[in-house]
Amino acid sequence: MQGVPDSFDHGADRAEFRRPAHRSGVELYRARIVRHAFEPHTHEAFGLGAIEQGVERFRYRGGEHLAPADSLVLMNPDELHTGRAETEGGWRYRMVYLDADVVEAISGELGWSFAAAVAEDRAAARRVGALLQGLWDAADDPLAFDSGLLQLLDALRPQARIGHAAAREAAPRFDAVFELMRARLAERLTLDDLAAVAGLSPFHFLRSFKAAQGATPREALMALRLFDAKQRLAAGEAPAAVAAASGLADQAHLTRAFVRRYGVTPARYRAQVAGVRAAA
Repeated sequence: MQGVPDSFDHGADRAEFRRPAHRSGVELYRARIVRHAFEPHTHEAFGLGAIEQGVERFRYRGGEHLAPADSLVLMNPDELHTGRAETEGGWRYRMVYLDADVVEAISGELGWSFAAAVAEDRAAARRVGALLQGLWDAADDPLAFDSGLLQLLDALRPQARIGHAAAREAAPRFDAVFELMRARLAERLTLDDLAAVAGLSPFHFLRSFKAAQGATPREALMALRLFDAKQRLAAGEAPAAVAAASGLADQAHLTRAFVRRYGVTPARYRAQVAGVRAAA
């Protein structure tokens, strides 16, 4: 990327990029910068992110800006800017660089822009930081990644100015989508797979599904997987076998997901319901 060197002179400076193979126009970035000063550069995309620690000073649109910890950084495409640490310990931050047409495709709205380069909103910054971490971790899981992109733009939309919305979208039914999910719990489904069943373009489907269900397709799929796992555990299947059959990565993944939804581990749940059956 323009403006970011291949290596830094100061040993404490670190930067990493990641791109999802399935989705062009998206690039993730995370860094801790202590000594390096970025020369004027542009990303030719929206630069959206959160400061996690320290304070950044940067020049943007002719003015100097300070971005402290727990603030949002909101840069429009093709805007030259600099960047350096304002605090002795540097600053740590996460960003996503999104092409303008990707933002419009995901949101269904034209003419996004941000008036303020910095927004000091602790709750929003922490939410955005967590979503960016989720995108980083899901870069090789297309459905989780695309669902996360919509959640990210939803979180950033209060800060944006929108030119105008696309035509109002009809609310489709999703019975066939749920049928496909249930039939293919153990498979890695993509947004394109589900959208094709609904007869919609991928991001039209994603927006419509979330509006109708109150959850992303990824969240709905995980709910179905965990319900299936619960039924299998109640029938006496071992957690490791249940994880594989229900589409979870492994037994550890099953345990984490099960505890978050049901408050007990899979093994404990299996033992508890087995005790009820035995007593009956």
